Amino acid sequence: MPEFETGSAGDNANVKRRTFVAGTVGVAAGVAVVPSSALAWNGPVGTPHPQELRAGLGSLVAMDSAHGGGDVRALAARHLARIRRVIDTGTYSDAIGRKLRLLAGEMAEHCGWYCFDDLDHPAARSYWAESLATARMLEDRDLEVVVLASLSLQALREEHSRYAYDLARAARRRAEAMDSPMLLSIIAAREARALAQMGDHTAAQGELARAMKLYERADRGRPAPTWTAFHGPAELSTAQGLVYLEAGRYQAAASFFRAASAQCGDGYGRNRALYQLSLAGSLVRAGEVDEGAGQAVTGLRQLKEVSCGRATERVKEVRDLLTTVDTATAREGAEALSRYAA
Repeated sequence: MPEFETGSAGDNANVKRRTFVAGTVGVAAGVAVVPSSALAWNGPVGTPHPQELRAGLGSLVAMDSAHGGGDVRALAARHLARIRRVIDTGTYSDAIGRKLRLLAGEMAEHCGWYCFDDLDHPAARSYWAESLATARMLEDRDLEVVVLASLSLQALREEHSRYAYDLARAARRRAEAMDSPMLLSIIAAREARALAQMGDHTAAQGELARAMKLYERADRGRPAPTWTAFHGPAELSTAQGLVYLEAGRYQAAASFFRAASAQCGDGYGRNRALYQLSLAGSLVRAGEVDEGAGQAVTGLRQLKEVSCGRATERVKEVRDLLTTVDTATAREGAEALSRYAA
């Protein structure tokens, strides 16, 4: 039987997690995200300003990967506001102006992602609409592709399968000219998931095979955009698990989520927790309730440093699955998950 957290330690886990993440975000706000020269937006803007502001974006990306978007989103919104102030009040050359506007578009895209991760879909759509408008104004294909791919992921989340597929196909058409196998692999995996949601499992498996082949060619062609760094064996295993989940093949899905948990790299704490919870849910659905409950509690331990609406939603989904099973292990697991999601 798995060991479950009980008593005050379990009750306080959510508070401790939020305290840890808030402290981490606060440190980054003071050190990495607010460069001293970027604060002086009232006057000439030189090359260092966009560089320092971009370094702030990099810090936010790292925090999101480790801790999730829940507590990062407010800091990201302030960083975007700072970039806008530089654009609105500074004086700069056309070349610097383009860099600043492109950075604002990229920052808006990331703000959209953090809101998506926190399950605030209206805010995510608003930020992505702003980012897409910037991409088209500047005729920047890279930014347009990432926004379309993000919107496709959101449509998948909301089960607008056909729309998700159309968005992914639009991203693919624009990305093909960029000659980045890694980027095309990400888009193919999202096409596969949309096809699975639509019930076309044969076509979904075909797209997944294409995504894997493209990933194997990632060292060819144009270097991948920096935002694709998360993509790799763990993400491909997860995509395969989600496709099997849509088909009702829960044991097969569990094997791929297990692989994803093992393949997840350092620095991706949020993703590791999501993989673990997906594994737990698949095991419970497959009738492996004891192991599923144990995997869910392992996932809870990984969430101590994560603030992520998607993770909380996943916890609730697994809890609800466990409440349908009348065993001591299932009841104890559901109680542990309920304390987290309270």
